[in-house]
Amino acid sequence: MSTPERAKQLAGRFAKVDGIPYSMPINSEKTPALMAAFSIDADKAKKLMPGNELHPMRLWKRALLMITVVNYKITDIGSYIEYSIAIGCTHGKKAAPPLLPGIFQKPWGTGQYVYDLPVSTEVSVKGGKGIWGMPKHQANLDFVVGDDWVSSQYDKDGQFMMKIEVKKPDHSWLKIKTPAANYCQFRGMLMKSYVYFEGKIGFRLFQKDSARLYIGDHPRMQALKDLDIDPNPIFAAYFPETQGILDDYFESWFLTYPTLPSTIPEGLESVTKLGQGQDWLKPPTAVVPPAIDARRK
Repeated sequence: MSTPERAKQLAGRFAKVDGIPYSMPINSEKTPALMAAFSIDADKAKKLMPGNELHPMRLWKRALLMITVVNYKITDIGSYIEYSIAIGCTHGKKAAPPLLPGIFQKPWGTGQYVYDLPVSTEVSVKGGKGIWGMPKHQANLDFVVGDDWVSSQYDKDGQFMMKIEVKKPDHSWLKIKTPAANYCQFRGMLMKSYVYFEGKIGFRLFQKDSARLYIGDHPRMQALKDLDIDPNPIFAAYFPETQGILDDYFESWFLTYPTLPSTIPEGLESVTKLGQGQDWLKPPTAVVPPAIDARRK
């Protein structure tokens, strides 16, 4: 699936939403990214998903924890890093069978449920959360490209949260062009947004030492540590450069439960006073604990 014609037809037009100016379509250029996917307990992953129509996408009996870090170089709102922690998912009344949603994505509403999404800048929080409902918040992030590894660390309020390391491939040779769907919860609703990106990828499948994941002891990370993460990655990849489009079209549904929720979900009050600052917080400096393979039960 390529970029929708409607998005292409917006070229040359402009928008201003919540005071943020956009040159259409909303795109990024010259942007490196890393990705890694790890096997997790599907039943435990289901408990992290809101409402009743999101389901973990299963590979055989287990689900996928997906870490994607994008170092946006050129966008309408300046440069920033986006650190996505997500669970592969499907959307519908019933859970999908194993494997098929990875091949036939549209019938199963295949995408990822974004559990956490720290970013570098205030304006990225204001736009991403206020418009698309993404769980963005400002944090200390980096994106380091070394000779052998590409890595990104995430700190929050001086505490270590997570670090991902991906072994740098010898060549990024395979050109891909693909859509992706993100599911997020905000204001008591499930929000679905669409991105379309392309670039040349270097990757490794089922290679034991191709990625390393480190998770801190912050309460925000505890639910992830309880997912029985397999330290051996299913997939690890690096894009030296990508370009992409974030669709201005998105969907939303009320999140429903068997009884009325007793807690008030995060709402617009969390974004109405935000500005358009493009300054980054200082790089992360917290001490990194042992990798997940040394900590897994």
